[in-house]
Amino acid sequence: MSNKCGSFAGSIKHLNIDMKKTVLFLAALCLSLGLRAAGESDTLTVRVDGMHCDHCAHKVKTLLKKSEGVDKVMTNIERHTVTIAYDPSVVTADTLQARLAATKRYAPVPYSPADVIAAETGLHIDDMHCGKCANRITARLELVEGVDSIIPHVGKHYVTVKYDANKTSKAVIRQTVLDAGYTPVAHYKSEAASYAYFLLPEDKADDAAADAALLVEGVDDVAVNSRRHAMAVTFDNRKTTADKILAGLVAQGIPAQVPPPHECKEEKK
Repeated sequence: MSNKCGSFAGSIKHLNIDMKKTVLFLAALCLSLGLRAAGESDTLTVRVDGMHCDHCAHKVKTLLKKSEGVDKVMTNIERHTVTIAYDPSVVTADTLQARLAATKRYAPVPYSPADVIAAETGLHIDDMHCGKCANRITARLELVEGVDSIIPHVGKHYVTVKYDANKTSKAVIRQTVLDAGYTPVAHYKSEAASYAYFLLPEDKADDAAADAALLVEGVDDVAVNSRRHAMAVTFDNRKTTADKILAGLVAQGIPAQVPPPHECKEEKK
């Protein structure tokens, strides 16, 4: 009898040890799953129509990053969208949207990739000399999905492009014009905006030349056309001049030159 009792007690002892192991294993598993779930991120994308510039985007990012549980904030000014990666175990999508709404200016609205987001950009194109140039540029841009209209202003060397920012972007539009053989830079309606156009040596028509121009105070935008060996510049005429930009390029080892007056041979045909 005592042997049986001892045997039974031994079985209970082993059973208790096995149960303890099982309980500890389950506890560790639950903890592991809990930690993994806490580390996972959800994403929320909303439109913020009041976000028009880099300064606005910085304000929105700063506001959201102050929220505990927010991992990353990405903004797209063209689409007026904000994408937030966050830990749903710490903060909710409703809370994040409420914090934006509290600013009033940056109140969010629902976003869908199917939305039509009307946008407009202006490109100054000094080497668009005539109607034939404008027709080539227009024909290329019409092939870009999302471009709605192109209005060329040949006499003033710029085009206005209206597009759906959910389907294309300023960068794509600009690259399309560059691929067509022209040299586009940002065009502004402000009287403070001026434009310059230089010829470059073949071996200097590269990104290094663009970087050199951007170092000149007052320069806002630069495009380098390796096919034409040319550089176009948008600058603030309150801060600099075309002559100062040219001097700044030369000082940095970029022997740029002002081209002679253009005589459009195609226009005469």
